[in-house]
Amino acid sequence: MHEKRFEGDIARLRAPERVERLEVERVVDLCLEGKANPTVLDVGMGSGLFAEAFSRRGMDVAGVDINPEMLISALEFVPKGNFRTGTAEALPYRDGSFEIVFLGFVLHESDEVIKVLSETHRVTRRSVCILEWPYRDQPFGPPLAHRLDPEKLAGLFQKAGFQKWKVTDLSNTILYQLEI
Repeated sequence: MHEKRFEGDIARLRAPERVERLEVERVVDLCLEGKANPTVLDVGMGSGLFAEAFSRRGMDVAGVDINPEMLISALEFVPKGNFRTGTAEALPYRDGSFEIVFLGFVLHESDEVIKVLSETHRVTRRSVCILEWPYRDQPFGPPLAHRLDPEKLAGLFQKAGFQKWKVTDLSNTILYQLEI
């Protein structure tokens, strides 16, 4: 299980060209749109890049990652973060614990996408924001075979209990905003 999990260099996750490509601040703006001081869970948080951006905005941020080394790294950038080791398929939180659940490039790494979506639906009170690579070849990111077909995703969103969502095409990525 978790054969596709990230095994690269943590510093690579924060390389300036990667951070710029991911449009971190714009993504956070979109996730926070219309929400006042929400609690945020960053699933598969890696080095805490997005957790840090949410935290800078004054949000209470929790995070979960399967790799304990990532927790150590994330705490360097978000010292007040409440981070735990765990999987996206079995989130270690109570039902409705967060207003926003954020997944940055996690879904395409998941062995069981529907389980991840069901778990995010369970722990959110309001919305789930999913940042992913578009379903096309690009000179960066994973190969096309690891990317998610948006038509298949739509069916999985419904199966997991989400009734409406918004899709925003960004410069290099796609943001799915799911509402419960």
